[in-house]
Amino acid sequence: MRNEHIVQQTVQRAQEKKANKGDDHQLHWWQLTLIGIGSIIGAGFFLGTGLSIERAGPSVLIDYLIAGIIAFLVFSALAEMSVHDNETGSFRKYAQMAFGHSMGFMSGWMYWVSGLLIMASEITALGLFTQYWFPSAPLWLLMILYTALGIGINLLGVNNFSTLESLFAVVKLATLIGFIGFSLLFLFDVVAPASSVQTETVKMISLFPNGLMGTWSAMIFVLFSFGGIAVVGLMSSELKHKDETPKAGLATVVILTVLYLLSIFFILYMVSWTVISEEESPFVTALSQFQIPFIGSIFTIILITAAFSTMVGALFSITKVLVSLSHAGDAPKLLDQHTKKGVATRALALNAIALGIMIFVSYVLPDKVYEYLTTAAGIMLILNWVVILSSQIKNRRHYIETPTKKRYFKMIGAPFTSILGVVLIFIVIAGAAFQESERIGLFISIGIMAIIFISYFFVRRKTQSTRE
Repeated sequence: MRNEHIVQQTVQRAQEKKANKGDDHQLHWWQLTLIGIGSIIGAGFFLGTGLSIERAGPSVLIDYLIAGIIAFLVFSALAEMSVHDNETGSFRKYAQMAFGHSMGFMSGWMYWVSGLLIMASEITALGLFTQYWFPSAPLWLLMILYTALGIGINLLGVNNFSTLESLFAVVKLATLIGFIGFSLLFLFDVVAPASSVQTETVKMISLFPNGLMGTWSAMIFVLFSFGGIAVVGLMSSELKHKDETPKAGLATVVILTVLYLLSIFFILYMVSWTVISEEESPFVTALSQFQIPFIGSIFTIILITAAFSTMVGALFSITKVLVSLSHAGDAPKLLDQHTKKGVATRALALNAIALGIMIFVSYVLPDKVYEYLTTAAGIMLILNWVVILSSQIKNRRHYIETPTKKRYFKMIGAPFTSILGVVLIFIVIAGAAFQESERIGLFISIGIMAIIFISYFFVRRKTQSTRE
């Protein structure tokens, strides 16, 4: 009865909110797919994959396959809840429905903090990438300019935001597809390298050159490549047809997994994994032997596009989460206000202030310390996947399983597949504990979550005293 009452209340509020905001739900499923791809493929994949390859060697392909399966399971769970419960708060609201107010509070603020840290790291990366052309430009000035531009795009409203994110996604897709196409030409001897650094091929070396431990420790960074999948669930409230959420999300996961696997396979085919390092993009390492003109500038543009679109998508998603928290009484009520374009300007302004603080922190902290913070952010993002899967296990018993129902989607193999997803995620996180930087990041993430959990009781006490 309690869950049914919550469902009725939240559906009513969602309908009222839609009426107040106007007809701004204009996205088609393919647009949401592009937004998901644009928000997920960041500079971390184009640049940071080198670290995963360095640790795991060719077995990094197994890591990406497992990560794709985990992401598929997570979004299947999110899609089932999204179709059955028309909630603007997405995973945060589903956690509240399943485990009570405290878990909704935890999930929302965990996502907000991790999103903020990830955005700050992307903005720092954007400044560093831009210094490739303007080495004398102050890093802080470049960071401010990119922040202002990202806020400006978010102020344009859902439709304009989705158009720009779709364009960014097309650039990333074109890059990966173009690389795969070029690799096929190399595979069939249509093109040949001017100078070869290919001392070994993927077929001639051990699949696990650094042992299973190397593969296991690389897994956490591979999973980060799918870290933004929750943004598709958050954006699903903007769809014209909510029942198309599963189609959009699952298409996103499948496309990403295929592109990731093919790209990395061809990198490993073109050059030995032993010449790949975290200091340089593995794409640049693979293509440099062909002496392609302006390869440095080309990939700098790609990296800037990837990092910027990820930052803009993260800003949009944490703004939606902040509004959802406000709507639930877990953040100031004044944040739950929108313009005619559907932009929550006050929530966006608060995020801009918080982001400014984080940029300052990233600028003054030693690189190693800030690396620990960003690792903690990624771990919290992944731990939120555990919340999503657990919420689906608890909530699905209240759904009416009727395939003839217009709004219907059932996760394949649930609840066993949901449990499998939870187990796999914990195995991945356990692997991070064997490396110093990831272990410290894990401890920091646990500390941040403890602070959020303790904060809930202060917020709850204040809310109760206000009502009295």
